[in-house]
Amino acid sequence: MPADIKIECPKCGWEPDGGAYWACTCGHTWNTFETAARCPACGKQWKDTQCIGWRGGCDRMSPHIDWYKGLDDWLDEELKSVKTSSETLKS
Repeated sequence: MPADIKIECPKCGWEPDGGAYWACTCGHTWNTFETAARCPACGKQWKDTQCIGWRGGCDRMSPHIDWYKGLDDWLDEELKSVKTSSETLKS
């Protein structure tokens, strides 16, 4: 992930510290941001991510993708790069 992308709760601004705080229905606990919200034990893909209240967050759920700040800028740059590469190949 690019360094300029920040991860924070979209509702309260809490920033995860890399700990394994998220638990799957299969019982596995892990850092959901290392796997884009896919449980490494059973493969379940989570759409929403809960903010961790006991670590200073708000306990509310938000779409996982909304936790990533700066993704739009990164995606715009990636798309420009692909377009430039495509135009170069056509020449």
